[in-house]
Amino acid sequence: MTDRIVLTGMHFRGTHGVHEYEQQNPQRFDVDVELALNLQPAGLSDDLTQTADYSRVFDTCRQIVESTRFNLIEALAEAIAHELLAEHAVDEVTVRIRKPDVQLGGPLEAAGVEIRRRRTG
Repeated sequence: MTDRIVLTGMHFRGTHGVHEYEQQNPQRFDVDVELALNLQPAGLSDDLTQTADYSRVFDTCRQIVESTRFNLIEALAEAIAHELLAEHAVDEVTVRIRKPDVQLGGPLEAAGVEIRRRRTG
């Protein structure tokens, strides 16, 4: 499947991290998602029910980042991927998370992860 819906540069604030200051002080998390599905039915019908609703995808990502807490951004990415696969008729989801304010002792634009998960069964 080569069709994809792509939402990039979603910015949320959350308390994810292993350090106490990260768990107490919300920091920025940048999230990108790619949803692989057949977009032809939506393209031909111009019908929202034939595709993934972008606003629902955005709201799912925001809810998970802002109302949960994980030590690792790997776990945060897994939670987002799991929920998007459960909520939408997509074949595959790619989740990228960047943590721009991470403190590693030197200059760094961001730390991040990228995962790709496919629907099973």
